[in-house]
Amino acid sequence: MNKALTTLTTLLFFTVFGFGQSQINWLTWEEASKKMEEEPKKIFIDLYTDWCGWCKKMDQTTFKDPEIIKAMNENFYAVKFDAERKDTVIFDGYTFVNPKPNGKRSTHMFAASLLNNQLSYPSFVVLDKNFNRLHIIKGYKRVDPMKGLLYFFGTDQHRSYQNYVVQQIQQRQQQAQQQAQQEQKGETEAE
Repeated sequence: MNKALTTLTTLLFFTVFGFGQSQINWLTWEEASKKMEEEPKKIFIDLYTDWCGWCKKMDQTTFKDPEIIKAMNENFYAVKFDAERKDTVIFDGYTFVNPKPNGKRSTHMFAASLLNNQLSYPSFVVLDKNFNRLHIIKGYKRVDPMKGLLYFFGTDQHRSYQNYVVQQIQQRQQQAQQQAQQEQKGETEAE
């Protein structure tokens, strides 16, 4: 009796404190949108189709990895979105539909919008807390590359990188302006 109670208590402890996360908490787009109203969080969208073999492989391999599960559940609302779904999606005052809901391989306009009409599957889209698209990720990803992407966006490392890139561009623009001014000054003195 005591051994059974100890085992049950241990199992409950690991489940409550997250060590028992056995799968990604996938949501629908509508569920994630509703959760965003209560607690804003980044959104990771898996755009898939029923006929996509690499999409199924992602589900069987990468999305089963414990570190991927942990990173996804802690940092994102994870959304599964069938890129060929038949129903209507209303978002940000716009209505998105599948223009040929009874057609074969007809893309939903919301999926097309998220992917900038560059359709390939699987594709993944990362949105920030304000529903702004941060990045589109295309194709099957093994565990390590996906883990890197989840941590890069999930822990806001992308902001540091973005700031670095902006600083580099600004420095190059200043250098170009200074060089143009010096060349212009040299031409004026030569006259």
